[in-house]
Amino acid sequence: MYQADEKRYETMKYHRCGASGLMLPELSLGLWHNFGDTGVYENMKQMCFTAFDNGITHFDLANNYGPQPGSAEENFGKILREEFSAYRDELIVSTKAGYDMWPGPYGNWGSRKYLIASLDQSLKRLGLDYVDIFYHHRMDPETPLEETMEALAQIVRSGKALYVGISNYDGETMKRAADILEELHCPFIINQNRYNIFNRTIETNGLKQAAAERKKGIIAFSPLSQGMLTDRYLNGIPKDSRVNTDGRFLHADQFSEERLNSIRSLNAIAAERGESLAQMALKWILRDGIVTSVLIGASRPQQILENLKVLDSAPFSEEELKKIDECSLAL
Repeated sequence: MYQADEKRYETMKYHRCGASGLMLPELSLGLWHNFGDTGVYENMKQMCFTAFDNGITHFDLANNYGPQPGSAEENFGKILREEFSAYRDELIVSTKAGYDMWPGPYGNWGSRKYLIASLDQSLKRLGLDYVDIFYHHRMDPETPLEETMEALAQIVRSGKALYVGISNYDGETMKRAADILEELHCPFIINQNRYNIFNRTIETNGLKQAAAERKKGIIAFSPLSQGMLTDRYLNGIPKDSRVNTDGRFLHADQFSEERLNSIRSLNAIAAERGESLAQMALKWILRDGIVTSVLIGASRPQQILENLKVLDSAPFSEEELKKIDECSLAL
């Protein structure tokens, strides 16, 4: 059985999640890709070991992560049972529901029936009595927001989650949700949203400002824009890239000449800082102290170790931030 590194807490930085008592590591591990049925179980284990040995205590899932849906929770549940059982109280395990999970009208969106049933299924797959954070995964335009938020509050009262969060909400809806959850005395502490140098939607839709004002945490996913903000595409699209092997989220038509030139210019700024483009992109998200944690994905342990180097990187100068904006905002 796995034994964790005794020095695992010596280098990681932890940030308070909004005004709550919960601390999250600066980097968290997302299990969206590479933990489903198509992944290699031994590699999954080694990635989790590498993460925890370096102070990454937060492991983020959703009911539909795979492929197949549910398989990431099943695989991580096996790792929890076989390797991490002695460390459960040192781990933050989160999961979500909100996207299509099973056939029929009760396996999607934000009804009380769906959210409670989905979490019950997730807990079985994970082999846990509770998760630390349970998220509603996306806004539901049809279900009353009050019903969705009341379901989250009921989940906490039942002991099946310690805290709740919302994901892919805009600022105005987040504030409405926060008001409802506050009246219900439900510990809503965190927002999970896409955020990176190329995608700044949470700045334009008011979510980032609203989270700061309401003292709620933010955890950013897709920090490297599905791999665009790495050195992988400096010379075009490699044959073995995700564009060619899994075209669900990254497409060849996204790589215009302007985009490629932007990536190259950003890479040059990173090189001047003595960093990889990926490391600079992660640091950029954390630049102003509003984002609590960044969700990194990985296909092998070495990628996690490379990302961890951001912990020691220098803060940005105003000139560097201006250059990054000039390279990215014009697209």
